[in-house]
Amino acid sequence: MGEIETLKQELARLKSEKAAFQTQSKLLENFLAIAGSAEKERMLPAILQTTLDLSAELTDAEKGSLFLLADNGVVTDSILTRTEATPGERTRLIGSVLDKGLAGWVRRNLKVGLISDTKDDDRWLDLPDQPYTVRSALAVPILRGGNLLGILTLLHAQPGHFKEDTAELMQMTAVQIGNALENVRLYAKLDKSYRFLEQAKAKIEAYSKALDAEMEKGKKIQKDFLPRKIPSLPGWEIAFYFHPARQVSGDFYDAFKLPGGLLGLVIADVCDKGVGSALYMALFRSLVRVFSGQISLSGLSFYDINKDVPKTTPDRQSVIALQAISLTNDYIAEEHGQEGMFATLFFGVLNPENGTIAYVNGGHEPLHIINPAGKKESLATTGPAIGMMANTKYRVNKIQMDPGDILIGYTDGVTEALSPGSQLYTKDRFLSLIDQPASSASELIERIEADLSIHVGNAPQFDDITMIAVHREPGNG
Repeated sequence: MGEIETLKQELARLKSEKAAFQTQSKLLENFLAIAGSAEKERMLPAILQTTLDLSAELTDAEKGSLFLLADNGVVTDSILTRTEATPGERTRLIGSVLDKGLAGWVRRNLKVGLISDTKDDDRWLDLPDQPYTVRSALAVPILRGGNLLGILTLLHAQPGHFKEDTAELMQMTAVQIGNALENVRLYAKLDKSYRFLEQAKAKIEAYSKALDAEMEKGKKIQKDFLPRKIPSLPGWEIAFYFHPARQVSGDFYDAFKLPGGLLGLVIADVCDKGVGSALYMALFRSLVRVFSGQISLSGLSFYDINKDVPKTTPDRQSVIALQAISLTNDYIAEEHGQEGMFATLFFGVLNPENGTIAYVNGGHEPLHIINPAGKKESLATTGPAIGMMANTKYRVNKIQMDPGDILIGYTDGVTEALSPGSQLYTKDRFLSLIDQPASSASELIERIEADLSIHVGNAPQFDDITMIAVHREPGNG
């Protein structure tokens, strides 16, 4: 007799386990079906409803409710027996049953709550205007790792409907339900994160497009700061090369006519890269032009300011170069010194009649004069970079360009250009290239550009590349 009873108990246990795993399998099937559909945001409510329906099917329950709880005990999702309740009513009903009802008892004790007859058990709370009859109730905690994930409550109108074996079955089934609900909750969080990332990605892409559009505008504006047309001088050729590393650049070149038939020549490299250096590039360029006398403000030019310097003074052009650079340096250092922005800058004033160039080299790479025999002279620095310290003194030097001479200037983006193997182009390679005879300014720049292209190959460009060349043509003298 004992063996038969044991076998019956084992058979009952196996049936319960089978029912529990069948419930888990159906929940998993439902989960996979929804996960593969376009209604992923409805996943959690759908799984909760499926869980409640399967539990009711196992126990022949008539009605039921299911609460899903966060770690702090707050109900995050729910299915109520009174499905037509308004949001306000739902909140009040949940609060009541978790405070004084059977679900609240289960939450506090983490045990199965079995009520054979609600008339005889004070754990049952009759709700106001309850539209259904409840005489038998079963509430099961859904646990995972000691944490309460939810509370499942099943109801029936007849007393004694739920028995101990039903409670044991649902307690075993609750373990499988807990596994399924935890997976669903984690998937919902992951899916929500993915959707958030997609939204963030879309916003970033939209912002990136808007930023690119603004940068293109900045590129166009900056391009307008560069000479639209190189001044044409009889017997002289002027050529430039400009290739920014980014959409906007800190390098700039300039060539502009000055009073008295003179010509201003500039090549410069503002520190740093990107938008900040591009803004300062515009400022440096404008200040040099204004202070050199290329632009008149309200009819007053820099020549008028220096009217005490006689027009016949041989060094008048030297005065222009000196004052323009000194005033630009002082303005940048005093007004924007806290930003730490400066520029290496060469400013030369060419007299095309006699070929003299008065110049200031503020910390820039030396410019070189070459002739058919090779390198003739270097125009080294005559003072520090522009904008570093107010009241800096800049020495003005003067050189003579003879017929056939070419003046070549560049920024460090040339000599520091990297190959795919990260080798520098180097000054030695640059100097060996310009030491070879060139027939024109444009031919010399094209030669350098071609050799630079071979060196760089498909390596990314890290710095702006700018060159200027001025050729006093043979027979001009």
